[in-house]
Amino acid sequence: MRVKRILILAPTLVGLFLLQSYFWVPTFEDQVKGDPGRLTRYIETSIGDASILNPTLAADSASAAINTLVFEGLIDRDLDLSFRGRLAEAWEIFEEAYLTVDETQRLPDGAPATADGLLRYLERARAAGEPALKLVRRVELLLGRSSVEQIEVTEPGPEGRKPVKRQVEVTVRQPPRIKFTLREVDQDFFTKIDRLLGGYVDRIDPSRFVKAADSIITRERAAELVPPTEHNPVVLFRLRKGILFHDGHEFDSGDVKFTYEAIMAPENLSPRVPDFEPVKAVEPLGRYAVKITYKRLFEPGFGSWTMGILPEHLLNRDALRAEAVRAGRDPKGFSLRHSQFNRSPIGSGSFQFDAWKTDQFIRLTRFDRYWEGAPNLREYLFRIIPDLLTAEVTFYAGTSDAYGAQPHQVERLRHDPRFQNFSRLGLGYTYIGYNMRRPIFQDVRVRKALGMAINVQEIIDYVLYGQAERTTGPYPKQTEFYDPTVEPLPYDPEGALTLLADAGWRRNAEGWLEKNGQPLAFTLITNSGNEVRKAVMVVAQNAWRRLGIKVETLTMEWAVFINERVDKGDFDALILGWSMGLDADLYQIFHSSQTGHFQLNFVGYANPAADALMVRIRQEYNRERQVAMARRLHRLIAVDQPYTFLFVGKGLTLLDRKLVRMVEGADGTPRYLTIVPDKLGGITFHFNEWVKTAEPVLTTN
Repeated sequence: MRVKRILILAPTLVGLFLLQSYFWVPTFEDQVKGDPGRLTRYIETSIGDASILNPTLAADSASAAINTLVFEGLIDRDLDLSFRGRLAEAWEIFEEAYLTVDETQRLPDGAPATADGLLRYLERARAAGEPALKLVRRVELLLGRSSVEQIEVTEPGPEGRKPVKRQVEVTVRQPPRIKFTLREVDQDFFTKIDRLLGGYVDRIDPSRFVKAADSIITRERAAELVPPTEHNPVVLFRLRKGILFHDGHEFDSGDVKFTYEAIMAPENLSPRVPDFEPVKAVEPLGRYAVKITYKRLFEPGFGSWTMGILPEHLLNRDALRAEAVRAGRDPKGFSLRHSQFNRSPIGSGSFQFDAWKTDQFIRLTRFDRYWEGAPNLREYLFRIIPDLLTAEVTFYAGTSDAYGAQPHQVERLRHDPRFQNFSRLGLGYTYIGYNMRRPIFQDVRVRKALGMAINVQEIIDYVLYGQAERTTGPYPKQTEFYDPTVEPLPYDPEGALTLLADAGWRRNAEGWLEKNGQPLAFTLITNSGNEVRKAVMVVAQNAWRRLGIKVETLTMEWAVFINERVDKGDFDALILGWSMGLDADLYQIFHSSQTGHFQLNFVGYANPAADALMVRIRQEYNRERQVAMARRLHRLIAVDQPYTFLFVGKGLTLLDRKLVRMVEGADGTPRYLTIVPDKLGGITFHFNEWVKTAEPVLTTN
């Protein structure tokens, strides 16, 4: 989620490089004359090569650019960012919830809470229209069972020594359970049931059902083996029939199950594990349906199924074993990560792999049997050009088809008649984070004053050439979760001094702020190689020093900055950025349980009200309620100011005007349409309709 460093060109080389480039880059017109296929070839450039062409293993943007064309997920997002079906044509989200039967209790009518008695009581209440049961489709009784299991327990060590972990054999007597099938997911369901049953749920003691001969099992540990209640959200995907992988093999539910298992297999070291760990089971229901059950409430899990699905028949255990033998490798140590598939992938996307020459190019060709119709473009070429200036010149010459303008170029290129341009606001934001473990930053008045001292608009105007917007909180501005009513901190140095005075900071004889004889002093750090952050650092340091704050600055190489300072919480204040997703879950970044070393709440933010909201947000499947809670969280974090939220950058993508969408009209003649950006400003939603014309053509919306 961290924002990567940007490459900065050496100004002294610009003139020389332009001169060299002028002589060796052919123009678009020259290319078309020599190669008519150029009209159906799209060329994209990247500063870095892909690493691995497998969506379950890749974690870099270059690989993602290829994987999204070669592979397809069960779902993706439409122009308005709503989910739509891809390999899945439809889906249903509901819940299976379980309540443990505790026969030692009594029901509200005084009857014993036997399994049959509890079931009948609930059925009568449901028939009578009890509101707590209005979402229930079905209630059924599941029989209990007994088992003997080995578990690890932690016990006190000898006096003065560390606790000891050991394996213990336990007898688990799982009582009968009531299973509720709900029409939709309801995180408050058991709160309602508890009220209906007069406190029944809170009185269940799972430790009575777990026994060990030579150890005491805590109630919390017993609850892991015999949970009093259990939320199991379910997604039932109905799959499209007749979808083919590039080798002609038909996609089905087995491929979905295999992809999940490949992610979770420890030997594959998939970076996707956190997204899929909450899954309890993936069950094919015939060839064209799959039931995915989650072991706990986790709303962001649904969006994980945008990831490309792998072909089981090419990567299953037998296939990998055979590949290992052909390569002279030991099959026991040969995993998905070692397969040549990752260099020559086969998916079910609209383009199929053709060639990869490391650090030079990756070439894809259109898949003529793609389920939604073959793309108009016949070829996609991904060129690796590490130098930004070279990438710029190749675009001007027509040897690439898109270019991301630098901030200082935007105003000029936006009005260039040769290009169509698309502006987009980034999903990430830049901020100054304060280590709230440090005493000086534990007072919100200090954090707020530091933010008020910085003229953020000046940074946007003069450092970013106007190519950014103020932001006030932790969500992307394009999403519903961002609360537009939250006002940014005003630029008010005098107001900042007043706040600091209220917090007890006074100027000494030398003009520095101090409190109880201690100066207000700290070090602001960031990574080297990022000129924007370095400029922000200078602006912040000067602004704070004018208030009387002693601020030192330090830049360091990215790996040292992250590994030694950020991950270990060894800093006072820092400048960094987040690249955010489209869901509402901020648990990893701001929850107080995530403040340890190598966790993402490295500023140490802790607010019980915010914690409670974050837990409820990631468990809420109702969009309207989730948006309302996310906006409350935004407001709360904006008040607490663990960060000074600075800005979100804008980008400008340029395309040649000869690139258009082409669809077939009702009379069979081609119609040329305008390329339309999505809600985020992305332009490739209709990529399969793109074509390049020899001359600009008139388009319609």
